[in-house]
Amino acid sequence: MWSEDRLNPAPSLAAVNNPKAKDPTMTGFLKIEGLSKTYVPGKPVFADVSFTLDKGEFVCIIGHSGCGKTTVLNVLAGLDTASSGHVFMDNREVAGPSLERGVVFQSHALMPWLTVRQNIAFAVKSRWPDWPAAKVNVHVEKFVALVGLLPAIDKKPSQLSGGMKQRVGIARAFSIQPKMLLLDEPFGALDALTRGTIQDELMGIVRETQQTVFMITHDVDEAILLADRILLMSNGSETDAGYVPGGIAEVVVNPLPRSRQRAELHHLEGYYDLRNHIVDFLVKRAKAGSH
Repeated sequence: MWSEDRLNPAPSLAAVNNPKAKDPTMTGFLKIEGLSKTYVPGKPVFADVSFTLDKGEFVCIIGHSGCGKTTVLNVLAGLDTASSGHVFMDNREVAGPSLERGVVFQSHALMPWLTVRQNIAFAVKSRWPDWPAAKVNVHVEKFVALVGLLPAIDKKPSQLSGGMKQRVGIARAFSIQPKMLLLDEPFGALDALTRGTIQDELMGIVRETQQTVFMITHDVDEAILLADRILLMSNGSETDAGYVPGGIAEVVVNPLPRSRQRAELHHLEGYYDLRNHIVDFLVKRAKAGSH
């Protein structure tokens, strides 16, 4: 099963069912406190969303469309504001976009008139405007190499496949060396084989850079492969007691070895129990107020 303490992986349903569950060795590099978002008065999309991430931790959030996952990510990125609550990163409140937080969306968002090299260089020069061109170029090539795209570095987006474009987006986000990386279903539009390849590349880069990552996904296996913890988010719903807003219903600590590989995932002890628990939540318990 799943434990609140990775150092003592004994089964603990309490850790699974506690929305505040986290590894007690973590210090909270990112702190989200009491977030809510309301569009229709009296019916917040979500309320009292609170959790933390430690430096170097990879956290995925899963929930049905409309539960507010992307809104939470946009608030973390400084691209949206919550109706109430606060976000702190490295002991400073998040207020607007910042190069300290890199974002990769499902759409690659590349500038079509620029080459791979130029797209990434644009971000690097925004981060370090005083760098000479030669230093920028060396830095760009380093991150293009990390995603395996050196042969295509001088091609424009129209000459790249969908998977290659997403790799450029990932390289661009990592190239500015943000304190945190925010991923909004970056592989959602890719075929299974390409998705798997880029997942492996992402895992390798995250291990090398010790990057802190918050990622939205609808793919249960992707979350199990990548995440140290998985946040299960419920939808707001009408109940006999009235409207109940969505929020973080459960926090699942991933007990599988952190060095796990995609091809071996289904052979690991505890994988099917973990997967079945998350699927059961999505199928039966994702509405707020359900049990």
